[in-house]
Amino acid sequence: MADRTAPRCQLRLEWVYGYRGHQCRNNLYYTAGKEVVYFVAGVGVVYNTREHSQKFFLGHNDDIISLAVHPDKTLVATGQVGKDPYICIWDSYRVQTVSVLKDAHTHGVACLAFDSDGQRLASVGLDAKNTVCIWDWKRGKLLATATGHSDRIFDISWDQYQPNRIVSCGVKHIKFWTLCGNALTAKRGIFGKTGDLQTILCLACAKEDITYSGALNGDIYVWKGLNLVRTIQGAHSAGIFSMYACEEGFATGGRDGCIRLWDTEFKPITKIDLRETEQGYKGLSIRSVCWKADRLLAGTQDSEIFEVLVRERDKPMLIMQGHCEGELWALAVHPKKPLAVTGSDDRSVRLWSLADHALIARCNMEEAVRSVSFSPDGSQLALGMKDGSFIVLRVRDMTEVVHIKDRKEVIHEMKFSPDGSYLAVGSNDGPVDIYAVAQRYKKIGECNKSSSFITHIDWSVDSKFLQTNDGAGERLFYKMPSGKHLTSKDEIKGIHWASWTCVIGSEVSGIWPKYTNITDVNSVDGNYNSSVLVTGDDFGLVKLFRFPCLKKVPFLFSGAKFRKYVGHSAHVTNVRWSHDFQWVLSTGGADHSVFQWRFVPEGITNGILEASLQEGGVDSYSEESDSDLSDVPELDSDIEQEAQINYDRQVYKEDLPQLKQQSKEKNHSVPFLKRERAPEDSLKLQFIHGYRGYDCRNNLFYTQAGEVVYHIAAVAVVYNRQQHSQRLYLGHDDDILSLSIHPVKDYVATGQVGRDAAIHVWDTQTLKCLSLLKGQHQRGVCALDFSADGKCLASVGLDDNHAIVFWDWKKGEKLATTRGHKDKIFVVKCNPHHVDRLVTVGMKHIKFWQQTGGGFTSKRGTFGSAGKLETMMSVSYGRMEELVFSGAATGDIYIWKETLLLRTVKAHDGPVFAMHALDKGFVTGGKDGIVALWDDMFERCLKTYAIKRAALSASSKGLLLEDNPSIRAISLGHGHILVGTKNGEILEIDKSGPMTLLVQGHMEGEVWGLAAHPLLPVCATVSDDKTLRIWELSSQHRMLAVRKLKKGGRCCAFSPDGKALAVGLNDGSFLVVNADTVEDMVSFHHRKEMISDIKFSRESGKYLAVASHDNFVDIYNVLTSKRVGICKGASSYITHIDWDSRGKLLQVNSGAKEQLFFEAPRGKRHIIRIAEIEKIEWDTWTCVLGPTCEGIWPMHSDVTVVNAASLTKDRTLLATGDDFGFVKLFSYPVKGQHAKFKKYVGHSAQVTNVQWLHNDSVLLTVGGADTALMIWTREFLGIQESKLVDSEESDTDAEEDGGYDSDVAREKAIDYTTKIYAVSIREMEGTKPHQQQKEVSVEERPPVSRAAPQPEKLRKNNVNKKKKLVEELALDHVFGYRGFDCRNNLHYLNDGADIIFHTAAAGIVQNLSTGSQSFYLEHTDDILCLTVNQHPKYKNVVATSQIGDMTEFPGTTPTIHIWDAMSKQTLSMLRCFHTKGVNYVNFSATGKLLVSVGVDPEHTITVWRWQEGAKVASRGGHLERIFVVEFRPDSDTQFVSVGVKHMKFWTLAGSALLYKKGVIGSMEDAKMQTMLSVAFGANNLTFTGAINGDVYVWKDHFLVRLVAKAHTGPVFTMYTTLRDGLIVTGGKERPTKEGGAVKLWDQEMKRCRAFQLETGQLIECVRSVCRGKGKILVGTKDGEILEVGEKNAASNLLIDCHMEGEIWGLATHPSKDIFISASNDGTARIWDLSDKLSVCWGGVSLLRVSPQKLVNKVSLGHPARCAAYSPDGEMVAIGMRNGEFVVLLVNSLKVWGKKRDRKSAIQDIRISPDNRFLAVGSQEHTVDFYDLTQGTTLNRIGYCKDIASFVIQMDFSADSRYIQVSTGAYKRQVHEVPLGKQITDPAVIEKITWATWTSILGDEVIGIWPRNADKADVNCACVTHAGLNIVTGDDFGLVKLFDFPCTEKFAKHKRYFGHSAHVTNIRFSHDDKFVVSTGGDDCSVFVWRCL
Repeated sequence: MADRTAPRCQLRLEWVYGYRGHQCRNNLYYTAGKEVVYFVAGVGVVYNTREHSQKFFLGHNDDIISLAVHPDKTLVATGQVGKDPYICIWDSYRVQTVSVLKDAHTHGVACLAFDSDGQRLASVGLDAKNTVCIWDWKRGKLLATATGHSDRIFDISWDQYQPNRIVSCGVKHIKFWTLCGNALTAKRGIFGKTGDLQTILCLACAKEDITYSGALNGDIYVWKGLNLVRTIQGAHSAGIFSMYACEEGFATGGRDGCIRLWDTEFKPITKIDLRETEQGYKGLSIRSVCWKADRLLAGTQDSEIFEVLVRERDKPMLIMQGHCEGELWALAVHPKKPLAVTGSDDRSVRLWSLADHALIARCNMEEAVRSVSFSPDGSQLALGMKDGSFIVLRVRDMTEVVHIKDRKEVIHEMKFSPDGSYLAVGSNDGPVDIYAVAQRYKKIGECNKSSSFITHIDWSVDSKFLQTNDGAGERLFYKMPSGKHLTSKDEIKGIHWASWTCVIGSEVSGIWPKYTNITDVNSVDGNYNSSVLVTGDDFGLVKLFRFPCLKKVPFLFSGAKFRKYVGHSAHVTNVRWSHDFQWVLSTGGADHSVFQWRFVPEGITNGILEASLQEGGVDSYSEESDSDLSDVPELDSDIEQEAQINYDRQVYKEDLPQLKQQSKEKNHSVPFLKRERAPEDSLKLQFIHGYRGYDCRNNLFYTQAGEVVYHIAAVAVVYNRQQHSQRLYLGHDDDILSLSIHPVKDYVATGQVGRDAAIHVWDTQTLKCLSLLKGQHQRGVCALDFSADGKCLASVGLDDNHAIVFWDWKKGEKLATTRGHKDKIFVVKCNPHHVDRLVTVGMKHIKFWQQTGGGFTSKRGTFGSAGKLETMMSVSYGRMEELVFSGAATGDIYIWKETLLLRTVKAHDGPVFAMHALDKGFVTGGKDGIVALWDDMFERCLKTYAIKRAALSASSKGLLLEDNPSIRAISLGHGHILVGTKNGEILEIDKSGPMTLLVQGHMEGEVWGLAAHPLLPVCATVSDDKTLRIWELSSQHRMLAVRKLKKGGRCCAFSPDGKALAVGLNDGSFLVVNADTVEDMVSFHHRKEMISDIKFSRESGKYLAVASHDNFVDIYNVLTSKRVGICKGASSYITHIDWDSRGKLLQVNSGAKEQLFFEAPRGKRHIIRIAEIEKIEWDTWTCVLGPTCEGIWPMHSDVTVVNAASLTKDRTLLATGDDFGFVKLFSYPVKGQHAKFKKYVGHSAQVTNVQWLHNDSVLLTVGGADTALMIWTREFLGIQESKLVDSEESDTDAEEDGGYDSDVAREKAIDYTTKIYAVSIREMEGTKPHQQQKEVSVEERPPVSRAAPQPEKLRKNNVNKKKKLVEELALDHVFGYRGFDCRNNLHYLNDGADIIFHTAAAGIVQNLSTGSQSFYLEHTDDILCLTVNQHPKYKNVVATSQIGDMTEFPGTTPTIHIWDAMSKQTLSMLRCFHTKGVNYVNFSATGKLLVSVGVDPEHTITVWRWQEGAKVASRGGHLERIFVVEFRPDSDTQFVSVGVKHMKFWTLAGSALLYKKGVIGSMEDAKMQTMLSVAFGANNLTFTGAINGDVYVWKDHFLVRLVAKAHTGPVFTMYTTLRDGLIVTGGKERPTKEGGAVKLWDQEMKRCRAFQLETGQLIECVRSVCRGKGKILVGTKDGEILEVGEKNAASNLLIDCHMEGEIWGLATHPSKDIFISASNDGTARIWDLSDKLSVCWGGVSLLRVSPQKLVNKVSLGHPARCAAYSPDGEMVAIGMRNGEFVVLLVNSLKVWGKKRDRKSAIQDIRISPDNRFLAVGSQEHTVDFYDLTQGTTLNRIGYCKDIASFVIQMDFSADSRYIQVSTGAYKRQVHEVPLGKQITDPAVIEKITWATWTSILGDEVIGIWPRNADKADVNCACVTHAGLNIVTGDDFGLVKLFDFPCTEKFAKHKRYFGHSAHVTNIRFSHDDKFVVSTGGDDCSVFVWRCL
């Protein structure tokens, strides 16, 4: 039998010829050691030019395409292509991986750059969005990520002088990035007029915001900030590919083959043209340059590297050459000398010296070369070409001998015969032609039997035969030279082949892995001397096999063992041995590189090489080496069984909420009936019989307190040995599979099954979860281990790659992750001496791992000759650093030093399942049931203990099922050895020998059968593990008896006297045994299918009913032991049966959900009416169907979900068990659908049976797969310590609607997406102005006109002043506060000197003494929330957040800004995951954390470390709106969220959020309401304000009392004062004598004092309160901000503004500094602009002077749409939405006149310059004229017709004769006044001078329309009175300033942010000193100062 193992000899990469110049740039650098670093294929190369040596980095698995050098010039970062590409940071000196960065990019990593101090790395992906990522590379942590650009990015660089600035460039763009928090924000560079917009290829940053960049046309573009300031033209004559910055200045290299050096100011120093040098050639193109002192490196497109000394710049040295573009296939070695030749699609043939590692000759051909061959004497060289011809050259001078073309297709293979007389040429046409060398290559033969292209040919030693392989996978033989086809088997057998390069044939059948394509292996070459074969394949691997390489077993199509070597990226096209077998050469197709490998024969390997085996020299026994287990001893049955266990679930617990939601939506139409109430009593889990040993290991430990921790089902158990009691950790919701204990503290980590499997770290004393780790493992977590210092945790998952994750568990962060192994990993162990190292063992696997940044590098164990590869089951570290001990499936212990196997020791018969390291020595346990103690090197076995029944001590709590059970876990401590067995037993062995059994349970297999004894606290269980067990349930909790059965069983029952026990088995038989001795009394076998239920009748137990899956129930007479009846009629298998109390009637349930009744003893079927069923008295009730238990079925039950039920004797409580692992309690009878219940978790997957004990005090439950028997005690109403959580389902109650209030309902329904802008606020139709075709007017004016000069476009008012251009606008004041849908967004700063609030997109700080405002304007849309950090360390730190952010792409995520309120500096920006917007933020007690909640559908809650911009944890909060989420004022981990019918108490555990729902319990009058606000008190008290005005008081998460009617309406806001604990509440209330909308309470909320706000409103609605020194700050829904004194209760209005509703009307007074605004809130308000106004009342001057304030307010009773002053300033006209308009007198604000002639809204209103006419434009496409001189009757005197659409703006001409009307159809029309006739003659229109200009249409203003106005419009405009500027407001919320007239499209402008979505109107004040703008959505008025 041939040797099955991999060959013992090896290859070592010695040299790589080539450099990747194509499609890459900036990839060639000097290192600190003056070596050159670059890459080729998948290899990083460090080339020492002085010693001419290379070192290789082989950590990548695909082509490297990017490279960056760390500022220390030693570390290198490389990025690759691939599906999941990663970045490696490695040390160029030791070529070792330092860090791996992964999971961020797809497709590939295109650019890399380190920052100036080397801490951070920027990377750019090749994905469609060209994602930019910023890494903390040492920790492998992603700091920030952003969409890079819509097109390719070519270069990225950090600014060395500004730590957070980055520049990137690429196709037609350059972007300047700032990193703040976790947000990367970009601003595009502005090319302007200085240079053309074009592709930028490379860049470098310099001082003072200067950036130099190289452009595609060869210019250098110089940027300052964002602007292009100058260009250096013609720096190169074509694209500049590379730019390198160093101390000396800059070097650039371009496509023109030139290198140019520049000084630090970018003044030229010198130019080197490589095309002109002797090595140069036409078309040389430079891709990469590097400059160090006097040396330059240049890498070219054609894979050369030049080194240039600046002094001798005309003599560059070519230090590396390789093939370039096109594939490389041709390779041949010289028969006598160490030479090789290659030929490629780049049309060159190159001759390489293998000894000198150099190119010695190169010859260019006319055509691509695809094959080469040397003649046997080495004098001639044949080349096969792509066009079907071949050429023969003389080697010594490379001259042509012949050129023959006989074929059309490419020649892929050719060989000279060994005697030198023939040349065989194989082409893709299919034939092989034979040519005679001596006859000048005359064709003398042809082999033509191939049906496909020829791939390989070989000659026989005597040159008489030829074998060929072709693309169809055939191997053919021919006689030479005639080419006759040879078929005789015997003749073929005798042929000796001169070379072996064929891939088909029995000799090489083992090279083919399973399931491969025939073209996967491209090339092989056999080495007869050493009997090895080398292959090259399509996966980039070079492999060594033994030769001949046979298949193992003919029918198994699978490969042999090999060693594999990586380096080539994709296809290895050819491999050859050198003539003396010293080297192997391999060529790469796409990477066009040649690799030279040193062959290390067998004798020399061990020793030297093992040490130098790099990560890339991966030894085989690799995963790919499909060993098919055939050459490994038979797998142990236990291990095999375990490896095949499948942990997938049909439904994971995580899916339940979705299922619930879906079924809710599906059954939406069903009217809700009253649901049954949940029962009063509850359960408490007392004790669990069981321990999970059958598929877990190392899961049993002592705590320091001497308790024992282990797990079973979904429960982790802390067992007290003295009291024989258990405390249970119930945080998991599915099977726990692994457990590890903390080395120092009593903390335990447990990992579970799940779609996204969770790991909990918890405290064994308090049973509290400290950290919950999620998001990394699928299916389950099968192994865990804490690091030696306890800070980290290693975990292994059950996904296909068995991912290994290394966690900082306290923070909940993953530090590193990697793929583990393709087969199951059993154990992971952390190295106690080095925190960053691990070892894993598993199926045929042991690997040693070293953490590198965010990843791991691994080394396989090297077995050498000391042992062979085995499945390893256990592992431990020794006391000496390097030693590792692993236990194998064979029973041997393998002893390792580093990764080298030293020796093996036989320890057990069968696998060594468990091993535990002691201070001095080890203890091991095996399948043989023996525990062995060893010394510290496994040299002596000190003692063994056999686990036998005889050794059990009297105090044991049970019986051993069998002697020598397989041992799965061992732990030592407290003078004992703790042992866990596969049979589910836990024993404690005293060192002196006696053993005590502590706990036990069933073994592997489902447990279904459960019966409670009728008189005693005893029960019986029967399981698929083929045992029947009797358990004692008193405080003893132990197994009394056990009996093995021939088959597994599914049911059992005691007789009424408790003496007999019936057991139903799975083969259709059943037996009755004596209940005390468990010996047989009688047995029957009447059925084929399993027996599913069995019951004795009542009283004497005369009958026994036996139900089977055969659909029958048999009735037996117990005394005569005969079958007396059969119940027929069920259409499916029987699931449950029950007797009535007379023993006459039998109730049967079937799998088809039938409920049937039969009479005993004959089994006659009865139909019983529903009403009767309820009257029958049943002996037991275990059935799950029928009207009395309709409510137990959950909503989402399409399968048979409820497995079992059990009713108490008093018939009040029904317990059920279901497939989701829940035990539920219902009040009986359970009528109506979906009753309420209490549910309990503990079992993992299904609960198969539940049973009450005879006195109803205890409930017993058994789990299916989890094998557990759980004992629950019933807690009666009176004695419950803690009310356990009510059912989850009760969220769905229709009857509890949570109360109603109109304000809350509105706020709940606000959908913020409607606000996101870029949607036109007016419904316009037609073509936008900038897209309209301009008609040429007929009579163009003659060039020289004698006519009068054109009149002015616009009347210049105040002409006496000198005309002034407005240069800039600065925000001066904002009238507005967002109260209508926000809360708690108003705070004091600086001890009450300033207040902070927000409106629109502006954060506003107002000084209370001066009234002046300052602004934070970085937000891009409405701010929705604001909070101030209360911690003194973070004084004046504010967080605000907004609606979804639209700057980059529509619908991208909103950001949270954290900023300093005084300096307005942004401290951090957090890009959120909340779509739509963030509606609440709050800082934690220390001020370091921030919690935010979104308005996304899940209402996600996220906790941030805001300074780093790191997300700590995130979780969906609730399905309905959450209004407030606040940290407890003393905590960084506890916070509370309230919302629509929602009250949750959250804990931050590591990186997970855990919550408890508020439990209302049985408080009178209390029900779960919609909660609106939160405050906190001492001793864990929480106060929440409800929608009905009550305040609920909670202790922990239980409701303890109500403060009834704290307000009469909803309690919208609460504020906890930190210094004295007093609480302020604010709500909705009618002001009365006692009551007030603001109240101040004591710390307990027992007493309060009310304050009235003197706002004069009927109902006061307070949205925000804040308490300062003796003052309370109050914000109302109507946008007022007031301050109330605590002492005198006087309120003072600080800010008053419009209430909710769009503001459309705006007019400025013609001569005074006042303006009027009119809004949809039904008011018009007059405001003062001047700074001079001090307001006095009754001669008392007030302290507070607001420079800009509300002067007056008029309530109009209807929403107002427009306003206008008369030119003399005496009157003001206001138009309403209902078609009415009023005219007021300005001084008295009395109504002068009003009129309603229209039904729809008045859009604009104007009074003519001569005070005569009033023009009213409406939505009804009309303009009406009224004559004001006729008095208050306001009769209409004319109107305009022919208006295509509604009116937007109107302007009178200066002479009052014309009016221009802008309409919704984007048309501007001119009409006569007052007749309304339309004027169409352009000449007339041209001559009109306008009094004002507010139109957005017309040629004069075409330039105000932006490019991106597809969806959005410009809404308003206004020209200055000086006529030089125009300001506009648009749907993007921008205010823009242009020059006027503005006739060029897309004119230049300045833009100002502040408003949120729509700016509705805008005006200049009378003297052009101010601009006033009004907002649509933001209900705010902004005043801008003109500069």
